[in-house]
Amino acid sequence: MASAIEIRDLTKSYGDVRALDGVDLDVPEGSFFGLLGPNGAGKTTFINILVGLVRKTGGKASVFGYDVEDDYREARDRIGLAPQEFNVDRFFPIREVLEHKAGYHGIPHDEARERADEVLKRVGIYDKRDTRFDWLSGGMKRRFMLARALITDPDLLILDEPTAGVDVQLRHELWETIVDLNDSGTTILLTTHYIEEAERLCDEVAILDSGSVIEVASPEELMDRGTDDIVVQLRDPPTAVPDFAADDDRVDAVELDGARLVVTAQQGGLVAPDVVQALDRQGHEIVDLEISRTSLEEVFVEMTRQGEGRATAEVEQ
Repeated sequence: MASAIEIRDLTKSYGDVRALDGVDLDVPEGSFFGLLGPNGAGKTTFINILVGLVRKTGGKASVFGYDVEDDYREARDRIGLAPQEFNVDRFFPIREVLEHKAGYHGIPHDEARERADEVLKRVGIYDKRDTRFDWLSGGMKRRFMLARALITDPDLLILDEPTAGVDVQLRHELWETIVDLNDSGTTILLTTHYIEEAERLCDEVAILDSGSVIEVASPEELMDRGTDDIVVQLRDPPTAVPDFAADDDRVDAVELDGARLVVTAQQGGLVAPDVVQALDRQGHEIVDLEISRTSLEEVFVEMTRQGEGRATAEVEQ
């Protein structure tokens, strides 16, 4: 599959601080891709290099085959950016702001007006088209940032914390809009602190920590690396704790609290049938069974915590 974003050994230094440290990354064309990382991991620097706001120190970065520096205009025309900050001209009605944005990309005025109306309708704020940005509610401002990113009909849509500070209903409405865009062929690059957002929306995620990519995988693959809890409610309490760990190295722990049995295991969905069969052979009657999966957030926290440990060790050396 062709790459929408191709990054090789990308570095960016600010004096002695290395914001990006040899990043290699491919984002497939048409994918919904998440970029996750703690504060200070390098996500904003990465995005700013793609859109031409920051010059890289070394390495290569291209968008749909266009180098972000050597072919700046071609690369930038293919990107729509919805930044976390509200960097909007506040003195014009929002439809005019969109028309100006389209004009920067060489779109004729009549077409720019049509596109502005279309994207405002798409994000649900067309009735506010003659309103200044400052007079919009917080949720409408977020919708407008998405509309501005879409005005050039980009092949790559970069969303930097698109649902920060919005209510649950608006978050789900924005999700639907973004998923529709992806379904129509737009490549999405999402950064978010709502890990549930990445878990629900993304085909793949890259975890960026201390300027380096430490993992690229699907949310499902990452969650499979954690442990799940198989919670079994028995009719009667067992006289002893069943020793499932002796027969299955995927089992990490077994806890018994009266008639409630908790088996902590990797790939809990695959282990659960063996647990059920073993309990049945031992004559136990199962009243209820539930599998509590590790969340992507828990895996993310654990992986970035390990990154902190590595960074500390390097400093001490």
